[in-house]
Amino acid sequence: MNIKQYLKNQLPVIVLNIVGMTLLSIFLWVGGNKVESILLIVLFWLLTLSCYVGVKCFKRKKYLDELLGLTEQLEERYLIIELMNIPEKADDQVFYKILKMTEKSMLENIDLIHKERNEYKEYIEQWMHEIKTPITAIKLICENNSYEFTRQLLVELERINIFTEQALYYTRSEHTERDYFIHEVLLDKIVHEAIADNKYLLRQNDVEIKVDDIDHIVYTDNKWIRFILNQLISNAVKYRNGQLILHFYAEQIDDKVCLFVEDNGIGISESDLPRIFEKGFTGQNGRIIQNATGIGLYLCKKLADKLGIGIDVFSNSNGTSVKLSFHINDLIVQVQE
Repeated sequence: MNIKQYLKNQLPVIVLNIVGMTLLSIFLWVGGNKVESILLIVLFWLLTLSCYVGVKCFKRKKYLDELLGLTEQLEERYLIIELMNIPEKADDQVFYKILKMTEKSMLENIDLIHKERNEYKEYIEQWMHEIKTPITAIKLICENNSYEFTRQLLVELERINIFTEQALYYTRSEHTERDYFIHEVLLDKIVHEAIADNKYLLRQNDVEIKVDDIDHIVYTDNKWIRFILNQLISNAVKYRNGQLILHFYAEQIDDKVCLFVEDNGIGISESDLPRIFEKGFTGQNGRIIQNATGIGLYLCKKLADKLGIGIDVFSNSNGTSVKLSFHINDLIVQVQE
């Protein structure tokens, strides 16, 4: 609370008291009272007024500062009314009732928005699952009828499938705990499954694949890691520079198993690296590649954080390297043994 503003608000009360003191002094002086007695009365009045205004200002400031502090600590600040006691002053009670009405209206609107949002998300998820059926059917038809145009169609189907998975994971990203299953996973198997998911895209772009012996076992969710790898593969193809080489390998570094995905593409500028995981950020490369959305790496980071996996990107003009770090859980290993 601003003390100067508070005193300004109390100015009518102060002026009224000064007028009262002046009139009383005139009345006492006309009545033949001594000047010393009149000054003593005025001094006592001023002292009493100063104490009243000062104490009231102090108590009011303390109350409002505490209320402001509680409000700043709340995430949903419209709920501050639940922490307030019913005020004693009549005008404060009016504002209290207004806040109560505002809170009720806010909660009703939030409930309505949450309901509509959940219904929309459920519809999107259902639509994503339904669209996979015709995609799979078209893919089977193309595989059973091998022509040049069907091979090109298979590449586009893979891209559609990637975008569909991206949208599906985006809708689930807020409540991912409902959709993951942590179990023992062989990294080599996940890598080859991700490569198979993108085989037509890789074949059309004449991508050279190098996979070292990745015989490490980690504890994670197979489906989520495949999604992350699919995004990395798609980005590598999108930002290629001539003959693309994708290199997969793994190393154990201290208490972590690290899976590396390297390419020899156009790389990421040093100024863009700190922001590549931001939602919607496309950077300098995004201005070159017009269909960049800035969602892929954002989702990779979000899912990796949910799984407790570290994800780091290193890049220069010779290409990009992405490191996925899986913690080694010694307790789980001992139980498995």
